Amino acid sequence: MNPARVRANLERVRERIAGAGGDPARIEICAAIKYVWAEDLPALAEAGIRLLGENRAQDLLAKQAEHRDLFEWDFIGQLQSRKVRDVAPNVRLIHSVASDSALKQLEKHPAREVLIEVNVAGEEDKAGIAPAELGSFIERCPVPVTGLMTMPPAVERPDDNRPHFARLAELAAEHGLARLSMGTTQDFEAAVAEGATIVRLGTVLYE
Repeated sequence: MNPARVRANLERVRERIAGAGGDPARIEICAAIKYVWAEDLPALAEAGIRLLGENRAQDLLAKQAEHRDLFEWDFIGQLQSRKVRDVAPNVRLIHSVASDSALKQLEKHPAREVLIEVNVAGEEDKAGIAPAELGSFIERCPVPVTGLMTMPPAVERPDDNRPHFARLAELAAEHGLARLSMGTTQDFEAAVAEGATIVRLGTVLYE
C-alpha cells in the first residue's frame, strides 16, 4: 500500500464529491478495509484516512489489536446478532442494524449509536428493514439511532440508483435522522447528489 498513491486518490475523491454537489469537508469518507491487510493500515493513516469500516467482527478485533489508536472505527458489514457483543463496544458507529435479534443483543451490549439498514429497493435476497416498518423498528431499538444506511441494487449506470438514494434521504428526513450512509466506489457521486453524509469507499482509494 503506497501512502502517496492513496493520498492522491483521496484528494481525487474529494474533488469528485465537490463535483457532485457535496461538501468534502462535511461528508465523511469511510475507508472499507475488508480486503486490506492489518499491516497496510498505517499507510492509510499516513495518507490522511481517519475513518475505517470493517465488514467482519473477527477482522475488526484483529486489526484493532494492532492499530486501534490510529483511526476511528465503524462496522459496515452484515450484523449477525451473535457478533453484537464483539462489535458494539469497539466501534464509533454500526451501519447495518436490520433485525430484531440484533436489537435484543444491543439491549445487553449497547452500541454508542447505530444506523438502520433499509432495503429501499425491496430486494428479496438483501438484508434491510422495509420502509413501511422503519418507524416501529426505530422505536424498538434500545440504543440511539442517528441515521440510515442502504445497499441499492447493482446497476450498470450509477445514476440508476439515485431514486433509491433519494428515497433513503426522504425516510431519514421523515424520522428526523441526520446521518445517511450510502454510496460505494461504484456510485458514491450519485449518493452524494442525493444527500449522503457518509460514503463507504474501497478500491477507488487503493488502486
